[in-house]
Amino acid sequence: MPAAVYGLNGRELADGRILVNIGPQHPSTHGVLQVIVELEGETVISAEPELGYLHRCFEKICEGWSYPQIIPLTDRLDYISAIFNEWVYCRAVESLMGLEIPERAEYLRVIMAELNRIGSHLIAVGTFGMDLGATTPFTWVFRVREDLLNIFELVTGARQMYNYLRIGGVKQDIPEEFPTLIEQFFAVLEEFLVNYETLLVKNPIFVARSKMVGVLTAEVGLAYAATGPFLRASGPRLDLRVSEPYSVYDRFKFEVPTGTNGDCYDRTVVRLAEMRESMKIIRQALAQMPAGEIRAKTPKVLKVPAGEVYTAVESPRGEVGVYLVSDGGTSPYRLKWRSPSFVNLSTLPELVKGTKLADFIAILGSIDIILGEVDR
Repeated sequence: MPAAVYGLNGRELADGRILVNIGPQHPSTHGVLQVIVELEGETVISAEPELGYLHRCFEKICEGWSYPQIIPLTDRLDYISAIFNEWVYCRAVESLMGLEIPERAEYLRVIMAELNRIGSHLIAVGTFGMDLGATTPFTWVFRVREDLLNIFELVTGARQMYNYLRIGGVKQDIPEEFPTLIEQFFAVLEEFLVNYETLLVKNPIFVARSKMVGVLTAEVGLAYAATGPFLRASGPRLDLRVSEPYSVYDRFKFEVPTGTNGDCYDRTVVRLAEMRESMKIIRQALAQMPAGEIRAKTPKVLKVPAGEVYTAVESPRGEVGVYLVSDGGTSPYRLKWRSPSFVNLSTLPELVKGTKLADFIAILGSIDIILGEVDR
């Protein structure tokens, strides 16, 4: 679509088609995203995401901050899954330092990350239901998530921007009542999942609006380097926790849910299934967790040996990665962030061609993007 026609929003083009801007301030864009959509009646001819409304120069800022100071900054990227941002960054620094992480700290990282995965998927399925016009599941989601945020607040002191991980471990240990609180939360979550599936996933209207809508084939997904539940709904069983195990994930038994059609429906079903698998992992981690230190000893002034490294973890949206270059000083020489939301969003023009405008809203919501990590 030529840039010269961007100013024709809502006006008829020469061939009778209409150009419409969806966003950047629109409830269906899940953040400050602008999508320039060319319509013929209600049919989407083309769509072009326009980014940059939330760019904060994160990667450049990191070059002037010390390594520990950067941890709270990472929380502001995928702000729904902040633990994963902290984890992938800390792993990059620890890798260059050759730092050995205490076993208990590794278990704590896994537990908090999987709880964060549950919280993220709750928002993903709740907001997707609302995109299709179902408001009740959305309110249910936030009722359940409130219990989870209470647990996060107890452990980390925060409900969203956690600043919980440290280079070498974690900030503090879990309280004695933590396992009891987890089981109480899981009882609520398990009941919610059953009710949610009955109310929405088995709802004929939901099925009609999501089945075979926005189909992403495995070939296209892999060609675009898509990852996470978004790709796994198309069939590929690609999950870094299994394909390239890190931390202590190789000690747990869990499944990697996949779909068959790669449509909006399968993406929702996969995320619901992943919440159940996260519960399995957390229960095993609590049962296996050893006593001991929660943080390795590090110098007060942290200087990272010169070198470069790429590390990645499996976030709720896919592979989030950090390419880190150190020149031996107290700040990164260069830091590059691999954002799964950015990569997955790049498939949007392929998914929406020939669909109706109402389906466009559903497809965009099913990708589950977070604009904080798309723009950075």
